[in-house]
Amino acid sequence: MKAQAHTSTARRIIHDDPSEGAAAIIKTAIIETPRVKNDNGKDAKADAKADRGQVVQSLCRALNILTILGSSDGPMTLTELSEAANLSPSTTHRLLTTLQYERYVRFDQSARGWVVGVQAYMTGANFLKTRNLVDVARPRMRRLMEESSEIVNLAVEENGEALYLARVGGPRAAQVAVPQTDRTLLHCSAVGKALLAGMPETKVQTIVTQRGMRQFTRSTLSSLPALYRDLTLVRTRGYALDQEERVSGLRCVAAPIFDENSRVMGALSLSGSSRRIEDARLRALGEMVKRAAAAVTQELGGRVPVPN
Repeated sequence: MKAQAHTSTARRIIHDDPSEGAAAIIKTAIIETPRVKNDNGKDAKADAKADRGQVVQSLCRALNILTILGSSDGPMTLTELSEAANLSPSTTHRLLTTLQYERYVRFDQSARGWVVGVQAYMTGANFLKTRNLVDVARPRMRRLMEESSEIVNLAVEENGEALYLARVGGPRAAQVAVPQTDRTLLHCSAVGKALLAGMPETKVQTIVTQRGMRQFTRSTLSSLPALYRDLTLVRTRGYALDQEERVSGLRCVAAPIFDENSRVMGALSLSGSSRRIEDARLRALGEMVKRAAAAVTQELGGRVPVPN
């Protein structure tokens, strides 16, 4: 079974649960090996040392120069580039000339400095067309599940709701009464609040006006000012909490995933019973899911916004 590349076509959550007892809650199972294997069936890590001997040094240096230019706010001189890359000016110029020939860099005559070229943009644009959120996030989700022993969810916003794209069940999955739905409202869920925190206030207000703020439990946020205060906390600490706001006895922790323009494009969350996810664990789990979401953001070519 292969996940659809576009969220608009997703109509069923993709589940991945290694435990036998989780069949009561998990409707669809995809069992994956958590370690990467090579073509001979061996652990790919075992080949890492051998692979280093095949690295082409000049290519690595050229790519490093391209990375430095891509991270710069403006044109860079030859001297600046050679110092940043820790190379001699002559070596740096030779590599720049090669990259310029292939249109990965160009020399800006007016600014008297080097900048990223059109071919680098075209290559990056192709990556944006082919990247798949579920495929990129799934290995991080499995690692997060193994680290936390809790259920891990991946969701995106669609039509003012959180649409769940994938779920990885932990060894205790069958003991948690996770609602079997592929959608939920945003104001009452950790993934929902992680998504809302990355949106402009006008969009948050539009969604709440259209969808309302249904009261699921005594802990559900029931007013827009209360939601705004909670979203401010989410932005400050980098993760959102669901304190039994959707289901009594269930707690969730979520963090946003961002695209290349620092716009929220999805969220990862941990779900577990309030007996296991106690107050003492919340901060540690929050930092855990925050790191995982940041790693997915990086692998997608995205940027985590800098807090104001």
